[in-house]
Amino acid sequence: MNLGRNLRLLIASSACSNLADGALQTVMPLVALSVTRDPRAFATVAVAGRLPWLIVALPAGALVDRWDRRRTMVLVNIFRVVVLGALTLLVANGGQRVWMLCAVAFALGVCETFFDTAGQSIVPALINDASRLESANSRLYGVELTANQFVGPAVGGVVAGIALAAGVGASTGAYLVGAVVLSMITGTFVVRPPTNDTPRTTIRRDIAEGMRYLAHHHLLRALAIVVGISNLSSSLAFAVFPLYAVRPGPMGLSSIGFGLVLAALAVGSVAGTFLAERLTQRVGQRRTLFVAMTATAAMYAAPALTANVGVIVTGFVVTSSLAVSWNIITVSLRQRIVPGHLLGRVNASYRLFAWGTMPIGAALGGLIASQTSLTAAFWTSVSLGLLCLPILWTQVTTLRLTVDSPVDTMNPPPRPVDSP
Repeated sequence: MNLGRNLRLLIASSACSNLADGALQTVMPLVALSVTRDPRAFATVAVAGRLPWLIVALPAGALVDRWDRRRTMVLVNIFRVVVLGALTLLVANGGQRVWMLCAVAFALGVCETFFDTAGQSIVPALINDASRLESANSRLYGVELTANQFVGPAVGGVVAGIALAAGVGASTGAYLVGAVVLSMITGTFVVRPPTNDTPRTTIRRDIAEGMRYLAHHHLLRALAIVVGISNLSSSLAFAVFPLYAVRPGPMGLSSIGFGLVLAALAVGSVAGTFLAERLTQRVGQRRTLFVAMTATAAMYAAPALTANVGVIVTGFVVTSSLAVSWNIITVSLRQRIVPGHLLGRVNASYRLFAWGTMPIGAALGGLIASQTSLTAAFWTSVSLGLLCLPILWTQVTTLRLTVDSPVDTMNPPPRPVDSP
């Protein structure tokens, strides 16, 4: 696939931003562990980081559809630099507290809602052929996952092992570079409604329009519900997994070792980006989605059964190699199905279901672990994840995937206004 200049720049900036995200996956739990090992207090930081998807996602989607999507992403990264710069100074002086980490996590979560919604919504405007969305998203996901789950966590663990403040500072610098690269994308990325005489509406009405579209689209609605349950289960386990993994937890890992375990997820994920199209062509979208969700549901059975690092890492690699196909298929479906001027709002409404359950899961993980055990939290995660399978099998049919998501050759995705 021949990548245009703007798409190459988006991929490069995404690599920088996801490098920062990945480093923070290791660094933030380690900073929190420097303050407390109480499961409920520890999980509170994870809850704060995911809470914006529950309370900010919808207005973020409405605003992304009104604003220039590239400019939104640039400003978000600049704000991230300011927030993390302040945290770097706090950690360097040993002034971090749980409530401070919660405030930073919440601010970064708000940034994530805007950045990710704009990032997914801008992709169709950067390619000429709607039938190549899977290929474009595979390239984008490959770079994102390499940075976010492979390089980022490992770098975060190594740098944080030297100094926690340096780990936070490294993410700050990566976000800054990402903002600079994004600013080099040319064109104005505001997608207009189909008619120029459409009256200006309120944010509330814009949000309602996006939610109605999702609510009345059977396929997208079913996928949103399934991924919401799945993310509830996975965030429940992951919120307390650092307590299980990092010394004196059962796995007995150092900060560097913890980063490498997280990086193992990316080994499978990156491989999955190359296998996704072939797997889908061989077994079909429906079976690929079912296999991916089955693997995701069973992921935390490994730490529930053993503290053996090799077994857990193997399970993570296999699961992530299959699970990435879910993201590529479902993101491409939304980009193909949804009209360009609604894409930000529908993406946000979808992710309200998909990600809004994550703070609830994180809170449940801390509660279950504190009242029973870490192992009980992992088994609860597996049980909840398995609930997705009958919903997926009965509601996401081959007919709906075929009828609801045609390649629209008559009305391709809108191009950016004034784009060269």
